[in-house]
Amino acid sequence: MIRWLAFAALGAVATTAQAATPVYGYHVVHAYPHDTSAYTEGLFYKDGYLYESTGEEGDSTVRKVALESGKVVQRHDLDPKVFGEGIVDWGQRLIQLTWKDQRGFVYDLASFKQQGTFNYPGEGWALTRDDKHIYMSDGSAVLRVLDPQTLATVSSILVTDNGQAVTNLNELEWVKGEIYANVWLTDRIARIDPATGHVTGWIDLTGLFDINSLPDPGNDVLNGIAYDAQHDRLFVTGKRWPKLFEITLVPPAR
Repeated sequence: MIRWLAFAALGAVATTAQAATPVYGYHVVHAYPHDTSAYTEGLFYKDGYLYESTGEEGDSTVRKVALESGKVVQRHDLDPKVFGEGIVDWGQRLIQLTWKDQRGFVYDLASFKQQGTFNYPGEGWALTRDDKHIYMSDGSAVLRVLDPQTLATVSSILVTDNGQAVTNLNELEWVKGEIYANVWLTDRIARIDPATGHVTGWIDLTGLFDINSLPDPGNDVLNGIAYDAQHDRLFVTGKRWPKLFEITLVPPAR
């Protein structure tokens, strides 16, 4: 009986270990300059450039940035009363959220000229997309799925890790069929299966950059993911960080 209990206990431990969500490390491939005035809220890569939205009232912008130099080659300044948040492209449009205004902006992607606005309840944090939908975070554990034409919510995804809701989902990026999400105030990125909402893996970026070297380490945290699908390059940065990093993932040790 004692031996059976011992084997049962070992089986329970093994089951728990197998159920643990894998944690990936990282390897830095290259570091690029990043504007330290950019309070990064949204980021994506397109046709050789980074597109970035920055937050904070009086300093919110939409930018087109040269990757190699970090130079801002095109910029649109938001109304000083507005706190800018995530961005995504759809066709020839650039779509941007705001934090608490419950409205977003639609721009012409080429000129950054504003074409319209749209409304949504609650807060706006980040955006990304696949070929059919736009995905939006609002700081909760729920991702909203938007119709890319009307920008209305058509469904939602509850994000969980081993049955526990994952809150503070922030900047988003679509990578090889998964949604990558910064978890605000942490050094981790969640890899999310959009079909189930389950976290399939964590990316631990501890040690990537020492935020204590920044003027406001409580706020200048990891935030910003971009993916170059053509060349399979993954980029990450943070709010007011002096660098943007190209990284590759290191699988968990077996």
